[in-house]
Amino acid sequence: MSITWILIIIAVIVLFWAISIYNNLVRLKNQYQNAFAQIEVQLKRRYDLIPNLVETAKAYLQHESATLEAVVAARNQAAGALKQAAADPSNATAMHSLGGAESALGSALGRLNVVMEAYPDLKANQNMMQVSEELTSTENRVAFSRQAFNDAVMNFNTYRQSFPPVLFASLFGHPADASLLEFADSAEIQAAPKVQF
Repeated sequence: MSITWILIIIAVIVLFWAISIYNNLVRLKNQYQNAFAQIEVQLKRRYDLIPNLVETAKAYLQHESATLEAVVAARNQAAGALKQAAADPSNATAMHSLGGAESALGSALGRLNVVMEAYPDLKANQNMMQVSEELTSTENRVAFSRQAFNDAVMNFNTYRQSFPPVLFASLFGHPADASLLEFADSAEIQAAPKVQF
């Protein structure tokens, strides 16, 4: 066999190897983008439920209008952050902004729950119970979708950072790692509860 044929065979092998790396990067990127689309669906559902919760509570919480307004404002901020993150799930700033907005919304909803505890008639209201149950169910779906997204991002980043894909990733249009979606309360959730007597 001549050296020319050996060089051609080596070039073809390298070409197929580079194509394989490119295809894996595209596949993994599409997986994390699809996972983010699932988060987007659940968060939009959550944002749609919040006005129903506020409207149901309004009649009972006339003296707590500031709390209701804070929930609506936090919901609107989170919806805007979701729109920015959905435009480019690989944008670290947009993902960080969405995480912060979601944490603010969770905090506002937590304050609303504390206020609602003082109104037994509101807690017993059938509409309120139904909306609260749907919201809780949606929260669980958001958590599950966020975990799936973060797993897909981790797979993409691991492959992108490994050798030899790290040599080609920038050339193939994947210059940076994707960002995880972390809510500000993630550290609190992961920390063990403290019990004092």
